[in-house]
Amino acid sequence: MPFTSLHRRRFTGLACAALCAAATPFAWASDYPNKPVKLVVPYPPGGPTDIVARVVAQKLQEQMGQPFVIDNRPGAGANIGAEAVARSPADGYTLVVATTAHAINPSLFSKLNYSITKDFAPVSQLTSGPLVIVTHPATPANNVKELIALAKSKQGGLNYASSGNGQSTHLSAELFSASAGVKMAHVPYKGSAPALTDVMGGQADLMFDTMLSSMPHVKAGKLKALAVTSSQRSPSAPDIPTVAESGLPGYEAIAWNGVLAPAGTPKEVVDRLNAELKKALDNPEVKQRFEAQGFAAAWNTPTAYAGFLQAEVDKWGKVVKASGAKID
Repeated sequence: MPFTSLHRRRFTGLACAALCAAATPFAWASDYPNKPVKLVVPYPPGGPTDIVARVVAQKLQEQMGQPFVIDNRPGAGANIGAEAVARSPADGYTLVVATTAHAINPSLFSKLNYSITKDFAPVSQLTSGPLVIVTHPATPANNVKELIALAKSKQGGLNYASSGNGQSTHLSAELFSASAGVKMAHVPYKGSAPALTDVMGGQADLMFDTMLSSMPHVKAGKLKALAVTSSQRSPSAPDIPTVAESGLPGYEAIAWNGVLAPAGTPKEVVDRLNAELKKALDNPEVKQRFEAQGFAAAWNTPTAYAGFLQAEVDKWGKVVKASGAKID
């Protein structure tokens, strides 16, 4: 069969299509972003995650020349926002700010409509920070060893407040109880504010809470801080010892934020976002603003963040199972 002009045109068209397909990833990288990017925050405005997201969005907007728009979608233990992003187009224009809750939820909720490890492409961690153990100032325990002794000696044990079932403020305390070999009764509240109010009022014995919420009350003398839950002392409160150094070696529980894109997002887009996040998180102003919230900037590669995320899912899965916590 002779090679006609029609065949030539078809061959040329196919060759162009192949070249275009091969060039697509590079086009993604060079052209991205060419329109506003939505950053979904699965919590209400004003909280720690929202504050972190707005700092990062502002810096990315300055660096990349396109608006990074915050979209608050709270509800269902941070699952509503995460599920919405998991179902979004995998083009890099809809991202979610994930938290420790998203590593807890797979084992806590009987049914989730998304998988945190399969339906997302990890971009980078953003922050890492401890919780702080706080009690009423009159509580007869001034460190972790004394708190453990008090819990063992008090008939019926101690009771601890949390910001809700399955939150890091709940499961950090459960991890503490299991590690220390003590029993403490859980009293869940609808948020940190009412929980802290009852700790300050003496209705609850203690709480594992974020530094952002608790430290203003500690500085005002309304709460007593016993220890932070990270492996290292917090730069925001260097005088407060860690749980591990003050009576419970090996204990660690951190609160973190990170960025996830829908699974299937082009690698070139993920890598571009990762590089821009590194630049943003290295910025001294950003570091300072995070430290004011009790967080440290915590950039890592997509691969490292994926490994970290899986380790967190595994770790908290064991804690949830031991605690017996479950949400239908």
